[in-house]
Amino acid sequence: MSETTQAPTLTPAEAIRRAPVSQAPNGICYAAMGQVTVNTGDLERMVAAVPRMIAAALHHKAYYFVPLAVNQGDETLIAERYDVTLSDNAVCHRNLNIGDSQCVFISTRLMDDRFSVAFEFYINVAHAFVEQAGVAESFADLVWKQAQDRVRGETSLDAFETRKAATTPGPQAEKARNEYLTAAFADAIAIYMLAIFLDVDYYDLREREYPLLAPNPLAERLRAVAELFPPNPGFEFNVYYKRRG
Repeated sequence: MSETTQAPTLTPAEAIRRAPVSQAPNGICYAAMGQVTVNTGDLERMVAAVPRMIAAALHHKAYYFVPLAVNQGDETLIAERYDVTLSDNAVCHRNLNIGDSQCVFISTRLMDDRFSVAFEFYINVAHAFVEQAGVAESFADLVWKQAQDRVRGETSLDAFETRKAATTPGPQAEKARNEYLTAAFADAIAIYMLAIFLDVDYYDLREREYPLLAPNPLAERLRAVAELFPPNPGFEFNVYYKRRG
């Protein structure tokens, strides 16, 4: 009778010692460990796609692409391969402060393809950047005008909900507006980086929990981000319109 052996696990510190760190041309430090879902070439290009101006704000951060980052009570463990039992307690990513650095572990085996892994990475990068740099005034002006014009949909559940609160008169409206602009900026940066790395179809971004921002307003936001953070050499950004059959 055969028995299934649970995947070996490591502490984050052990995983860091075991995984050699590389540095992309834009300065971002990253590593892969175990049976991850993204091949080496795609991983290198995924990280290198982050514009230098954004990468420069990610001080003392390193990204680790691992099979699974698992919650075990108050402890985080890193699995070296996919394990169905461990996956029940796995998280898409885990940010851990180790020494004077922050290490971000991304669970690649919880996702189906490089689109999902890349989006998870870019969302984490975008939020870290906006936390450091804040929201660009030109972008904030554009997004708030769209909200006042009642454009359809949003770019994330957070943006969708905080936009409703921000456009509803009341004592919390100003706080909600700041939260909305922050969420919308991080979302747009993440989608922009994804579009630099891959050919992204608008319909690939749809979610069931909220209506996605209409195509033209989304394109306006992405162009605004591209003006702020031009693509690195070897990458390009374009918006194409086509009629679906």
